[in-house]
Amino acid sequence: MCTSIVEVVEAEGAGCGKNGWFPVTRAVVTYDHPQVAPFERDTINLDFMNPDRSVSDRAGIELTLEAAKALHAALSQVIAEAEAEEREHGVAERLKAA
Repeated sequence: MCTSIVEVVEAEGAGCGKNGWFPVTRAVVTYDHPQVAPFERDTINLDFMNPDRSVSDRAGIELTLEAAKALHAALSQVIAEAEAEEREHGVAERLKAA
């Protein structure tokens, strides 16, 4: 049964799909049954796409809830460290380039 748990966010980046690299403009996060992953239970599904491009220009990931939690923790840690790096070096580097 579908859960109807869906979040869609605008994104800015790049993804690698069937036809190579493509610009990513949207990320869709769902909690639903996997299409490919061999799990008996629902998974956290991530789809990175660009609706202005071919449907084959997408990168999809299906994770167990436990794996998604670990990824969330890792992302949070790296984001916090990146923000600190930006605060420490971002302004100085931009001033040097100007």
